[in-house]
Amino acid sequence: MEFTQPLPKSLSPSRLADFQACPRRYQHASIERIPQPATYATAKGRFVHYVFENLFLLPALERTVEKAREYVEPAVEVILDEQVRIDIALDDAMLEKLLGETHQIIDAYFAMEDPRTVTSEGIELRLGVTVDETPLFGILDRLDRDAEGNLVIVDYKTGALPNRNFDSQTFANAELYALLCQEKLGETPSKIRLLYVSHGQSVERNVTDVVIKARSSAASSAWKKIQRYYADGDFPATPSPNSCRFCAFKDNCRANGVPVPVR
Repeated sequence: MEFTQPLPKSLSPSRLADFQACPRRYQHASIERIPQPATYATAKGRFVHYVFENLFLLPALERTVEKAREYVEPAVEVILDEQVRIDIALDDAMLEKLLGETHQIIDAYFAMEDPRTVTSEGIELRLGVTVDETPLFGILDRLDRDAEGNLVIVDYKTGALPNRNFDSQTFANAELYALLCQEKLGETPSKIRLLYVSHGQSVERNVTDVVIKARSSAASSAWKKIQRYYADGDFPATPSPNSCRFCAFKDNCRANGVPVPVR
């Protein structure tokens, strides 16, 4: 087939993850732009991010738990628009559950760190660079400056904690953010902190040149394949229990004869 839609102008960490999981998923999401219905999990993630984003836009001394709670009600209007409400079949019971979990997350977060002591270099920081002819773009939740003067990438997570050994993908997105910082800001972050705010725990990893080079190479390789598949008019499907489990495009694949695993 020949695509009528243009190829995206850049590759983000999340879209790179889509492609690595299954090129056909990338095709549906990034080229054909088939709408992906919201889920309770994605709505909750956006809801919590809204609260923390606005909290960190305040002057440091104003970042109190009371202020954080003030952003919960506006989040209902901003995040839970009509389409999201339809997608997740929002009712009073679900809204009460979401609000309750959000307040628990706020409490858990303030037990993890005091945002009044955080020095941030950027909130929802947008970075775009081209590395090895690969256009990259990402939005960082937070870019902090620690007590030693080093940059630290901070990413909020509302999902489950990773296992103790950490999956290879646990830090993958944030490690690509480190490449963006290195190329755009001329400074390499020293570490990555993933804040699992639903659990009140964080995991950290130091940033190394070896890892950055590996992420850069992976992104470049993926972008070359994306261009080739686009020119060929076909992004192959690579179904597997893991990649298909939470994919929004399973029905599209089944309709096209792709053997989607059932689990």
